[in-house]
Amino acid sequence: MTGRNLFGLSDQIKERLANEMLERHRKKLDKIAQEGYPNKKKLFRRDEIPEAFYRFDQMPGYQQIRVIEQGGKQLGIDSPFFKTHDQVAGSTTFIEGKEYINFASYNYLDLCGHPVVNQAAVAAIQCYGTSASASRMVSGERAVQQELEQALAAVYEVDDCVAFVSGHATNVTTIGYLFGPRDLILHDALIHNSAVQGAQLSGAKRIPFPHNDWQAVDEILTQQRKDFERVLIVVEGIYSMDGDFPDLPRFIELKRRHKSFLMVDEAHSLGIMGATGRGIREHFGVAGKDVDIWMGTLSKTLSGCGGYIAGEKALVHHLRISAPGFLYSVGMSPPLAAASTASLKLMLAEPERVQQLQANGRLFLELCQKHHIDTGYSAGLAVVPAILGSSARAGLVANRMFDRGINVQPIFYPAVEEGMARLRFFISTSHTAEQIKYTVETLAEVMAAKQ
Repeated sequence: MTGRNLFGLSDQIKERLANEMLERHRKKLDKIAQEGYPNKKKLFRRDEIPEAFYRFDQMPGYQQIRVIEQGGKQLGIDSPFFKTHDQVAGSTTFIEGKEYINFASYNYLDLCGHPVVNQAAVAAIQCYGTSASASRMVSGERAVQQELEQALAAVYEVDDCVAFVSGHATNVTTIGYLFGPRDLILHDALIHNSAVQGAQLSGAKRIPFPHNDWQAVDEILTQQRKDFERVLIVVEGIYSMDGDFPDLPRFIELKRRHKSFLMVDEAHSLGIMGATGRGIREHFGVAGKDVDIWMGTLSKTLSGCGGYIAGEKALVHHLRISAPGFLYSVGMSPPLAAASTASLKLMLAEPERVQQLQANGRLFLELCQKHHIDTGYSAGLAVVPAILGSSARAGLVANRMFDRGINVQPIFYPAVEEGMARLRFFISTSHTAEQIKYTVETLAEVMAAKQ
């Protein structure tokens, strides 16, 4: 797509019109949320129940999606989402037969598609088939599932580990099951949606604290710890939208002093932080048992799909026997378990992958700073956002980057606050210095263009 559509609108005008349209619709939805629908006191009469209460296409969330999609279409802004990849997505990818530099993949260490990982998955299929076919309590165990859990427990130097079939569900079911209405959950304001959903499910009092502000947590617990039975503090190893990390030793000290539990979500930090990729605990040199609940996902560094909880024996055994997301869900697919185990072994055997990834991240961040691109809190490890402001602008810039052979996805409201929309760059071991330089220079040019 060129800088202008058939109606001759510049990108600046498109952005302004899109922002005005979204703001009008957001105010309408906010009003409905605060005041409710007309006739809300007469809903007991069947003939007066609003359509919004029994039609999916009238639900406010869906209407907001349609407004964004239709508005973009009218303004000539193509959707940047759901592009079809033709093969493994690493530092490059093929989309509809054309090669792009790719920054939209979690394949940080380029282990997804690695011959050893593929071979492990194929061997597991030949032995076990493609599915566990029932929950592990009902159908029994598979050796590849157990091997993965034992390997992860060893990485964290804790007693045990349990693997779930969904990363998102790992947080939801673990937090939602272990805590209840008499408890308190404190989480970083930028925590992943899965942790928020788990806290809401639990019925515990939930208090978000300012991003990475351990002092705020200290103040809250000083005032309120006595009013609750159990307290859980939840932070991430690397924040997936911002690319920074917490001062873990401070949070460990806090949880000990206030007799609380500490949970660290390592979805994006395993394989990224530390000299050998063992994550945030290796980065800070803390013991695995200093954290009560280690959570992580298998879809990033470990080339699979699912999540895990690692920690002491009582925690893991409790979840394995009773957590709904494990007990009532099918066991992890054998080829996925085998692929993740093979990826973990490769990560530990080849620490140069981690070191190259960290060097690539530093280069990307340094070049962005040189070009005065707002990267927010990013530490330049594997996640670097380019904060652009409005959702419309983020979509437009993503499309212009795609026109120039670069695949990077925008992040819109409500995933981030309106006014904080961004392009999120995921960096991998195999990105070359030339690819990184071209990408940052192109981004600076696109952002500066007056089309």
